Amino acid sequence: MDRQNLTLLTDLYELTMMQGYYKHKDENKTVVFDAFFRNNPFGGGYSIMCGVEQLKRYIEDLHFSPEDIEYLRSLKLFDEDFLDYLRNFQFHGSIYCMPEGTLIFPREPLVKVVAPIMEAQLVETAILCIINHQSLIATKAARIVHAAKGAPIMEFGLRRSQGPDAGTYGARAAVIAGCAGTSNVLTGELFDVPVMGTHAHSWIMSFDSELEAFKTYADLYPSACTLLVDTYDTLKSGVPNAIKTFDYMKKKGLPLDHIGIRLDSGDLAYLTKKARKMLDDAGYPQAKITCSNDLDEYLIQSLFQQGACIDSFGVGTNLITAKDNPSFGGVYKLAAVERPDGTFEPKIKLSENTEKITNPGNKKTYRVYEKGSHKIKADLICFEDETFREDEPLVLFDPAEPWKKTTLQPGEFTLKEMLIPLFINGRCVYESKPTMQIRDYCLKEQDTLWEESRRLTNPHQVYVDLSQKLYDTKIQLLDEMSKQ
Repeated sequence: MDRQNLTLLTDLYELTMMQGYYKHKDENKTVVFDAFFRNNPFGGGYSIMCGVEQLKRYIEDLHFSPEDIEYLRSLKLFDEDFLDYLRNFQFHGSIYCMPEGTLIFPREPLVKVVAPIMEAQLVETAILCIINHQSLIATKAARIVHAAKGAPIMEFGLRRSQGPDAGTYGARAAVIAGCAGTSNVLTGELFDVPVMGTHAHSWIMSFDSELEAFKTYADLYPSACTLLVDTYDTLKSGVPNAIKTFDYMKKKGLPLDHIGIRLDSGDLAYLTKKARKMLDDAGYPQAKITCSNDLDEYLIQSLFQQGACIDSFGVGTNLITAKDNPSFGGVYKLAAVERPDGTFEPKIKLSENTEKITNPGNKKTYRVYEKGSHKIKADLICFEDETFREDEPLVLFDPAEPWKKTTLQPGEFTLKEMLIPLFINGRCVYESKPTMQIRDYCLKEQDTLWEESRRLTNPHQVYVDLSQKLYDTKIQLLDEMSKQ
């Protein structure tokens, strides 16, 4: 997947609005846009930020090629003076974001764009496309990894993904969230992550016998010999032939440190318990049992509740497509407009749906941790010019029910600002990190959640609060607009 110019990865109305701002240059004010989401997917208690690396590359490559200009001319919507402007277009704004692999929660800015409105409008679609998809897959993967209780999860979804980009970047997102590796070789090459796999049923069927297929595979890959045992009959044929193959390897002096079987069908709880006993009785307690077959976090949880003997999982379709919740739901909303004096005038979007009313202003987010446990107490959204300190009391309240308040005393909490700069005045200031390093960070991030927030069903929701100043401004704007 070569680097490519994704400048036209945008909705048409972004470009028509750009031309409108261009024609009325006094309207091309510097603005603040926030990208955020309203609800955690899958009914969960958290989400995972992902896609920052591709977002960085998109902004770095942002330019209109001669072919782009010619195509736009062919639409007969754009004047020549505007097309001439696009020829030399550059992004001059600033972008701030949550670090990749970070826990994220509803209504807080994930990406903040501060730029002339023409530029901020252009990048909207791509930001949402990139962050929505990869954060969705990372969140699904994190849930599956948590359900597996330490058993490695291998991402196996490429052939069921919605296209090459979704399969490749989705696999990267899954690894960041905690998967041990992926079957996608391109993802392995591009992002230096482990690639994993066994063999298909067709391998078995191409030989005269299952045992011959197993022995041939063992000769080829003795240090990674996982045999698919359900082509014909798992317990009567597959597992016995796998045991004969391990006996064959022992006689030949081949290593037996990385042997195992894989099941891809049937009653996995029943079959793995039977297979485990057969392997142990044959003297191969080190043989690992891997399972696949339309798995997700709920089925994995159920398998363990039934006492299944499974050492690792291959998860494909339900992970790479986020089958039970196929959209992340992130949005991109105008939050502030720069005044002549350089300060920002807060803007708010009204809606008959309360959850769609936006938080106004140029904002930042603090994460509040319980001191000692380093578990998340809440997130606090405030204005950019507000500062909170660990040596002063901190008052938190629910913006939906502001009479519910709690005061944290110095020594009870620690604070961390969450948005980091990606671009400043058009210059990239973000240093890319290896994917596996981001994975390590993401796993540590997940450890800051209380277990109650990691439940698959009815999890405790992490509080996302507003500062008093931001809350008061929001109420004031709502009152003013209601009188219009």
